[in-house]
Amino acid sequence: MKKKLCSVLGALVLACSLPISGTAASEQRFSDVPPTKHFAEAVNNFAERNIIGGYPDGTYKPSNSITRGQAAAIITKLMKLDTTNVRNPGFTDITPANGYYKAIAALAQANVIGGYEDGRYGPNHPITREQMASILVKAFDLPRYQAMKNPFTDVKNPSHANNILIIYTLGITTGTTPDTYSPKHPITRGQAAKMMKAAEEVKTPMVTIKPSDLGWERIHWINANQMNSDVFQAVLLNGKNTPNGYTGDRVQLIPMKEGTGAISLGYGYRNEPENFKKYYVKVTDVNGELKLTLEQTTDYFPTEARISIDQDIQNISLTTMDGKKLSDNVEYSTCKSGYGTCIQMNEVGQYIATIRLTDGEEIRYGIEVNPTSTFFYEVATLKEQHMATYAQGTTFDIGKHKILTKDYEQIATITRDPSTNLFTARLTGDNVGSVVVEFERGERSEYYQQTGLRINVRKIGSIMNIEIHSDGYSTDI
Repeated sequence: MKKKLCSVLGALVLACSLPISGTAASEQRFSDVPPTKHFAEAVNNFAERNIIGGYPDGTYKPSNSITRGQAAAIITKLMKLDTTNVRNPGFTDITPANGYYKAIAALAQANVIGGYEDGRYGPNHPITREQMASILVKAFDLPRYQAMKNPFTDVKNPSHANNILIIYTLGITTGTTPDTYSPKHPITRGQAAKMMKAAEEVKTPMVTIKPSDLGWERIHWINANQMNSDVFQAVLLNGKNTPNGYTGDRVQLIPMKEGTGAISLGYGYRNEPENFKKYYVKVTDVNGELKLTLEQTTDYFPTEARISIDQDIQNISLTTMDGKKLSDNVEYSTCKSGYGTCIQMNEVGQYIATIRLTDGEEIRYGIEVNPTSTFFYEVATLKEQHMATYAQGTTFDIGKHKILTKDYEQIATITRDPSTNLFTARLTGDNVGSVVVEFERGERSEYYQQTGLRINVRKIGSIMNIEIHSDGYSTDI
């Protein structure tokens, strides 16, 4: 069952290669910004749109540093934010009397900027290259590419590193050298104009999903690694609590190449159908441009059921728990993890797998397949075993033993061979649970602690399993 959800355009175009249209690109508005300067088109365009201004003497002073307050004023205009109804952002060094107060407050409400750890914003501080990167990524909601190559040896601050690589990947800026970005260096007014204009003009083939698109209040989790994970990137951007309320979650889906992938999204952490949705993510090349579409589905992928068999297998048969034969010769292979033998399950239910070994022995496994909020089932397997033994050995004198679990006889019978400290546990019915056995003298050495044994009884349908093991554990040296 599939339903078309949405589609979005787009080819990835490096922002810095886009020309600025109109007379603003050629008209020299400031005496110190000739057309030959690399930032001239951006400066002139912003001046034409009343985004920036110059000094009374007719200059722009492109080599001067731009402050955090000035940057906030420009970004606010580019984002067309409302500055009339703003709340106090709470910065200790900003009051309504400050000329940049409204712009800073609007950007803080939009979750674009933050202050220093001591509560200040620093409106008169020069804005650094790393700070500008983070502001641009948030202000223009640029695609949050993951696992990008980092050519810069000096980009290590986790607060800004990924944002620096994003604007570098998009061509919004370059490094100061091939292998350095100089993240702490201040940005000049000329550089700032060019970077802001380039960020404003970025076009990416990205789909953004909001909770309201899914009929939810929040998006708590995503899982995009279930099928061809290299076809697209999915990034969950959690909102933030602000004086105006929660800013809202959103998911960016960024196509990377042609193909079909899959994504699950969830509201809450339970498996109720209303709390999750699943989509196929299809990326196609249309006239040289990537196009991403989503198709809602209820499909599940075949899911491995692990059978721990290290003997030679002749064949495996599969029935439902009530005895309906499904196959006399189920295909099996080494599990994807490289450990154990696995068969593929395709439907919810309880099953019995009978493994016939080449020596004639038969081993049965119970298999339970349950729905989940992802494309893969939850699969549990249980080997049929009605008796288990544990050889404590005689290297340590455990003394007498005591069974602590009340009414344990309803779960298992437990016997001990005193001559060898061999414990045997047998099922007594169809009850499940745990039984605790305590030794009179448990082992308590410098490296190991043991007080007794644990007997566990589990079942899947009619298949039951009993296990007995030590409660010992290694201690820290």
